[in-house]
Amino acid sequence: MDGGITMPSPKVKEKLSGLPRLPGVYLFKDKQEQVIYVGKAVNLRSRVRSYFTTTHHNARLRALVERIEDLDFMVTDSELEAFILEANLIKEYRPRFNVSFKDDKQYPYLRLTLEEAFPRLVVARKPDCKGSRYFGPYSSAGAMRETLRLLKKLFPLRHCRQPLKEGQPKGRPCLNYQIKRCLGPCRGDVSREEYMKMVKDLILFLEGKGEKLLKELEKEMKEAASRLDYERAARLRDRYRSVALVLERQKVVSVDGGDRDIIALTEVQGEPRTALFRVRAGKLTEQDYFTLTNTEGLSEEEMMAAFLRHYYSHQPFIPSEILLSHRVAEEELVAAWLKKMKGKKVKIHVPRRGEKKELVRLAAQNAQLRWKKDEESADVKALNYLTRLFNADKPITDIEGYDISHLGGEEGVGVAVLFRNGQPCKEGYRRYSLRDTPPADDYLALQEVMRRRLDGHDPLPHLFLIDGGRGQLNAVAKILQEKGLQHFPLMALAKEEEHLFLLHRHAPLVLPSNHPALKLLQRIRDEAHRFAISYSRLKFAKKSLGSILEEVPGIGPSRRKALLSHFKGISEIKEAAPEKLAAVPGMNSSVAQALYEYLRSFPD
Repeated sequence: MDGGITMPSPKVKEKLSGLPRLPGVYLFKDKQEQVIYVGKAVNLRSRVRSYFTTTHHNARLRALVERIEDLDFMVTDSELEAFILEANLIKEYRPRFNVSFKDDKQYPYLRLTLEEAFPRLVVARKPDCKGSRYFGPYSSAGAMRETLRLLKKLFPLRHCRQPLKEGQPKGRPCLNYQIKRCLGPCRGDVSREEYMKMVKDLILFLEGKGEKLLKELEKEMKEAASRLDYERAARLRDRYRSVALVLERQKVVSVDGGDRDIIALTEVQGEPRTALFRVRAGKLTEQDYFTLTNTEGLSEEEMMAAFLRHYYSHQPFIPSEILLSHRVAEEELVAAWLKKMKGKKVKIHVPRRGEKKELVRLAAQNAQLRWKKDEESADVKALNYLTRLFNADKPITDIEGYDISHLGGEEGVGVAVLFRNGQPCKEGYRRYSLRDTPPADDYLALQEVMRRRLDGHDPLPHLFLIDGGRGQLNAVAKILQEKGLQHFPLMALAKEEEHLFLLHRHAPLVLPSNHPALKLLQRIRDEAHRFAISYSRLKFAKKSLGSILEEVPGIGPSRRKALLSHFKGISEIKEAAPEKLAAVPGMNSSVAQALYEYLRSFPD
């Protein structure tokens, strides 16, 4: 539901008056003193106060403001310092209302334990050990482990955890030594100098500098042969051949041989996704994919900025060029932050033509293909589950989702969206202007909408999904019973807890957050919510514009209707010249001039 302005809590109200007009970072807290949002501002006083002086039509913002019980702030010397501090605090607190990246905390890294005399390469969940070198994160644990298996063949580092020191052998080696997957530092068979040369080679490989690695291996191989150390020369030769074979399989995507990241933002099943291609020395070395959450109300530019800040705050290596599918919000600030992180300028570029544009398109296409098959499979599982849950006579494929919306108790509307086989079916979308329902009465509004839906002649779906809890479910069930459809499949999905309510179950049904059926129902619920809000805003905008037009002498119902049909909104009418206004059917030059002058009296 869309509401009005939320009044601040006593704690917040007290602190609002003391906010300085300086750059800094603010932290919102809930009743449990948990940080739920971190933001930055050029003017802390103005920015923070705006949360409590503005009507929020965005559901995410509205839910945030309703939960704010306390706030803290920190002043900085510049907006850049505020940007950096904000990024660090988001990483520390992981606030629930900031943009997040689905399952990002579970993405594994490869950790090179450089703090040890004889380093190991291991899997790590967080880059939190000082002295180690981290590579990743890898969005696919399977791909990461496949990479690890390959690396253990190419670079036979030790696997054991026992503390080792040069010149102090530990005795009997493990099986990895016998199968030539370890050089045996525990036996003293390899010097630390030689071992660290292999570690250096491994770092070059993981950084995507394969050509440089081959030159290093060739040089070491010749030096070993000149010293008549044929055993080492043979090991280096085998490693050279293996690395060369891997590099041949990597796709060459850049003729200039440079290092760059390619990031494409796209949308799959209504959710924003990003694809990231890492190009090192002109070759595509790795691909990663991410799902963004908590993005409602954000522009593509804002989502891109959030992704860059999240991703590169975890990366030890930042390339000199980053190619993007969309512009970045606060681009100068993001560029300054990247420069500070890297130590030199990083070019952020949205290519418009040529090879680089094609690389960005390829990344977006791969993101679409990556999830399309998974989503289709998940939707089949979800629909099969729902069919079994309701013991339906035929497969559930068509689901209608319902939601109610209003603005401050006015312009109440109801909507229905149709999903067929897990996909939006736009011809089944319906909008209802509420006629008989008192303002802000969810139950009666749902009953009015459902009654009008069932009085129509459109085919029924296989399942009705209501946005709400037990109360909303029971309200709709009464209308179904009136129409003789008391056994029709019906369920409600409550926000926050994400519990499912069914008529034949006393307790709510709680599914795991990654359950295919829950994810499908959430998509339908969220789409109904989006559709309801957009319709409510449209009605409000037309009503507001109509009220303004009624105040202009010479404009009655007919001319007002003609203007509303001809122009998209008040801004378009305001920008129109008198001649263009006079060209609207029913208008004349004198009334058009009066309207032009009247609208000019309003400030922008």
